[in-house]
Amino acid sequence: MSLLVVHARLITVPAGTDDPGYVEDGWMLVEHGRIAALGAGTPSVTADETLDVAGRFVAPGFVSSHSHLFTSGLRGLGVADTLYGWCDSMLGSTAHMTAEQLYWSTLHGSLDFLSNGVTTAYNFTDPLQAWESMVDGRRAGTADLRGLDYHFRQADGARDSGIRFVDASGMDVTVGTEDEVFDRFAAEIAHTRSMDPDYALGTSIMGQVQWSPHPEAAAFEVEAMRRHGVTNQAHFLESPEAIVHQQSKFALYRDAGALGLGLVFGHFIQTTPEIIAEAAAGGAAMSWQPASNGRLASGVALVPEMLEMGMRVGVGLDDQACTDVSDPWQNMRMGIYMQRARTKDPLSMMPETMLRLHTLGGAEIMGVDDRVGSLEVGKFADFVVVDPRMPDVGPLWHPVRSYVLAMSPRNLKAVYVGGELVSADGVSTNPLAPEASARLHELPAALVPLRGRPH
Repeated sequence: MSLLVVHARLITVPAGTDDPGYVEDGWMLVEHGRIAALGAGTPSVTADETLDVAGRFVAPGFVSSHSHLFTSGLRGLGVADTLYGWCDSMLGSTAHMTAEQLYWSTLHGSLDFLSNGVTTAYNFTDPLQAWESMVDGRRAGTADLRGLDYHFRQADGARDSGIRFVDASGMDVTVGTEDEVFDRFAAEIAHTRSMDPDYALGTSIMGQVQWSPHPEAAAFEVEAMRRHGVTNQAHFLESPEAIVHQQSKFALYRDAGALGLGLVFGHFIQTTPEIIAEAAAGGAAMSWQPASNGRLASGVALVPEMLEMGMRVGVGLDDQACTDVSDPWQNMRMGIYMQRARTKDPLSMMPETMLRLHTLGGAEIMGVDDRVGSLEVGKFADFVVVDPRMPDVGPLWHPVRSYVLAMSPRNLKAVYVGGELVSADGVSTNPLAPEASARLHELPAALVPLRGRPH
């Protein structure tokens, strides 16, 4: 099956250049789910089906380089708290959820991302350990594991949605022997690797050194990275509490050799110039979550400085429970506005840069930029169709800048994954979508008797 997209305002975000790759009247040929050709003007090719987008934008599907898709049913919790209090409210609720409830919540969250134009996500599954309140960023490390099904069903939910994803699971090194820790992790990644590799794009570690009381936690994670060939993204230097304690753990990753293996730091806000320089020089990357960082009062990451030092940066939407609306355009605008307000320099974050970070940049730090993140020949045909006249934003003096600054999900008319329509006007084409919604709305009645109504 082939698809020819014509009369598109193409934004391709090509690799190897800062140019956004804008074509005023472009076309794109899709064959067998991948981009076969692109061009300007009248196409010289034909296809089984033609999609005339009549001057709408056609751009890469967004990439969220840091996401927790199981949180889709937990919006509005912990509004008066920073990270740790919010975690108590949100994860204190998921602690009472079954593996099956997590499946439907993850499926719902994945469909929510797709309907907002996010076609690829790095997905942190809810950890296997039962939730413990954290004090100054520390866990006691005495939780009992819930069982591997708890992870498996979350990966299944992402798979069944049709989103492309990298599956990240935690290694709780405080529970069990060394062999048991590695056996658990091996079983988790084996489950995901048995899935269609066109959708389950990779496996990864949910780095937990920030909160682990185990002195060898970083060494365990690095050994798993080497043994299984997986990536690692660690929530790190996020919250404004216990900053000295947080910063002290950077040396654990550095000394274990994680930086040279491409460790990704999620959030990376409470840094020092020395930490940034050492991380960048060592080969580490960073995932930036502007909306989440603002919602949780975490602060503003020094992203322009990191980019200047050569650090690879991607952008994520984080939890639906701490961005509330998984809107990538809102996320981009918040990022631009935060940096400009901090630096008092409009050039510190331009729209073209922000778009690249939320598409190809995210794919790069996830290690999947050979397949997604831009509209280039050979990559998956994952794209959004966005209408600048519904609602009408006026003349497009600078089309790419208007795409970033003036569009929103209300302009999003269609989302395609592999050249197949997955959402139209915000409505999922997935046959499981109605049941996912129904299951999600059952959660309060099921959880409140167990948990009480969280704040």
